Amino acid sequence: MDVNYVGENLLPGKIGQFFIILSFGSALLSFISYYFATKNKEDKSWQKIARISFWVNAISILAIATTLFYIIHNHLFEYHYAYAHSSKALPTHYIISSFWEGQEGSFLLWMFWQSVLGGVLLFKAKDWESSVMTFIMLCQVFLASMIVGVQIFGFHLGSSPFILLRDAIEGPIFSQPDYLSLIHDGRGLNPLLQNYWMVIHPPTLFLGFASMIVPFAYAAAALWTKRYKEWITPGLPWALFAVMILGVGIIMGSFWAYEALNFGGFWAWDPVENASIIPWFTLIAAVHVMIAYKNSGHSYFTATFLALISFVLVIYASYLTRSGILGETSVHSFTDLGLNVQLIAFNATFFVIAIVALVVRKKHMPTTEKEEDIYSREFWMFIGALVLTVACVQMISSTSIPVFNAIFGTKVAPPLDPIQHYNKWQSGFAVVIMILTAISQFLKYKKTDPRKFFAATIASLIVAILLTVVVSYITKTYTNLIFILITFSSLFCILANIRVLADAVKGKWKLAGSSVAHIGFGLLLIGAMVAASTNEVISINNTGYIAVSGFDKVEKPGDNLFLTEGEPVQMGEYRITYIGDSIAEPNVYYKIKYESIDEESGKVKNSFVLMPFAQNNEKMGGLIGTPATKHYFTHDVYTLITAAASDLQTKNANIPEDQKTGFEDYEEPATYEVNVGDTLRYRNGFYVIEGINRNAQLENIPKGEKDVIVGLKIKVVASDKKEYNVEPVFLIKDGTSYDFNKDVNEQGLRFRFSNILPKKDKLEIMVYQKPLPEKKWIVFKAIKFPYINFFWCGTIVMTIGFFMSIFKRNKDAKRLDKKQK
Repeated sequence: MDVNYVGENLLPGKIGQFFIILSFGSALLSFISYYFATKNKEDKSWQKIARISFWVNAISILAIATTLFYIIHNHLFEYHYAYAHSSKALPTHYIISSFWEGQEGSFLLWMFWQSVLGGVLLFKAKDWESSVMTFIMLCQVFLASMIVGVQIFGFHLGSSPFILLRDAIEGPIFSQPDYLSLIHDGRGLNPLLQNYWMVIHPPTLFLGFASMIVPFAYAAAALWTKRYKEWITPGLPWALFAVMILGVGIIMGSFWAYEALNFGGFWAWDPVENASIIPWFTLIAAVHVMIAYKNSGHSYFTATFLALISFVLVIYASYLTRSGILGETSVHSFTDLGLNVQLIAFNATFFVIAIVALVVRKKHMPTTEKEEDIYSREFWMFIGALVLTVACVQMISSTSIPVFNAIFGTKVAPPLDPIQHYNKWQSGFAVVIMILTAISQFLKYKKTDPRKFFAATIASLIVAILLTVVVSYITKTYTNLIFILITFSSLFCILANIRVLADAVKGKWKLAGSSVAHIGFGLLLIGAMVAASTNEVISINNTGYIAVSGFDKVEKPGDNLFLTEGEPVQMGEYRITYIGDSIAEPNVYYKIKYESIDEESGKVKNSFVLMPFAQNNEKMGGLIGTPATKHYFTHDVYTLITAAASDLQTKNANIPEDQKTGFEDYEEPATYEVNVGDTLRYRNGFYVIEGINRNAQLENIPKGEKDVIVGLKIKVVASDKKEYNVEPVFLIKDGTSYDFNKDVNEQGLRFRFSNILPKKDKLEIMVYQKPLPEKKWIVFKAIKFPYINFFWCGTIVMTIGFFMSIFKRNKDAKRLDKKQK
């Protein structure tokens, strides 16, 4: 029986779905038309159809995006996408963010950027337009298919962002015509994503992913149309643009992880992080080999292969992120929407195109009979690109373990400690790459005088060694050989490129952009190494105990401090005070005052207040903390809330009296296995297991001949030195065990003698504590990141270098166009 639903606004969904179908059809028509326009250059009608179809596709994408945003912004929760990713409480900037939180929205974002880049190419590509746009529109066809959301002969093609909630989720609520009256709000944006970085990081990252298709398209078009040598000049600025934008997107993710997410650092070697950085590295390798080929005529095959494989790896990254295959190995991955077959087909198609084109055209590719001279820049640039590619192979191999397990039915476990695993391998690769980058700066293309090379190299080498000694001593990284080598190789690279930059000041601006980028990467590497290797937890808890039930299961108590409001605690050089909080739903902002005290005068030398915040979100498993950071020139102080009083608010206010057990006013108990003489801590003091009373008695319960009644003598010592004696009782009667708790009301404590463990020679007790409503409390972790600013400074300098290089290569391309005309 059909249900006539009340209150649904179905028109936006129908409009949006129409434009989805139109975008798919127009992308397919544009792809076909550009293909035939390339094959039949004399017939201009194909190109005209292709252009019209492209613009129809671009307008359709804009219409889809507008419609979806309308649905989200107006809280039309009859649509699953709006219900799953937004809520009425979200401010406008988070409403925008929820647009690309889901898979469908992120695919749409990718399509949008690709249509923007395609529009630029229509005006800039000139005689490359048809062949290059063929591959771009083929990619657009696959992306559009991901959001079509239709059934074709039983096969589900894509997942539409306009699917209705009642079609996406089964439930008895949907048997009611007015089900919308029962849905008051959506699920909202994931708490971890409610940050300004969510507004700017995904669009930047997806622009980087989208721009990777352009170097691929130029390389593939060159092989297809046999214009082998011509693609490097127009393709190089696009490759640099892709490297710059994707690099900025990746670094934004690092900023986000460091400043806003509770990962305790800027890079965690998460599989999805790896999946984004691998194509970035391969395209960086491609850029260097492309430049080498342009200047020497060597390594054409390698340059083309790397340009092609970089985009294939972008698609593979999308497969890892979206297929669900990573499971619990990544915190970034999407849930599986049943797009596996389409993602594999997408990946396979472009992989086959790349391999077939390379194999078929291999014999016709430009080659140079003369071998590369060992004292030539192109030789060492090629070696560097090769090492970078091998580094990527190592990352791919480890990241793809879940994929290998799925294909071969194996059960190989991913690295237990990803950071240690990847650092072990990638540190060595980094050292080699930085040394090669430095060496190549002292070489010229084709041939270099060995005497001049060694003279310049040795001078920089000596200075680099001296600076390494100084930097290693200052940063305290001299205890580890690999840290010393990373410092040395990075400084060697920086000095070599400063020399190039000095020549640029004299008027030789040709290599200025690359040298600035190399200097930036050297600074980035030093900053990353120092911050990652020497960061230290400064919230040291010498007791190794936090009086919060279950805390030791989620955090290391020794790395966290318990603060009661208004009561200062000494933490290394700082005096720390929790001075209050404020609420901005759904977050609670905790004010922590740091004071640095002069030991002689006792006066405050420096003070600041940090406001980390957290929210209690049951869907995410409890308290979700967001750190706050104090930035200094030489270090950062990073502070994260790991537990708070508000996180343990009672959840039983509505429990009927006849269902209460008497334990509702207490926190979850802590269970211990103890012996006589043991001392344990609680929030406001400690207690001692003094002994066993074998003559214990219970009122109104007579002791039988075989019964056992044992009391456990406990002395409680509060922080104000007051002592309390308590004796919980354990009873075995008629073969059944019982226990009778005893309270210390003045301290809000309840003790249960819950078991006797003769095999372990232990006694089991359960300790309950009442929350302390009279005073708020928090538990926090503080980490010091030394010299982290080198990392952030390096990223900025590197991006400037990329921008300078793009400007230079575009200028070269325009100059070449004028010569050809």
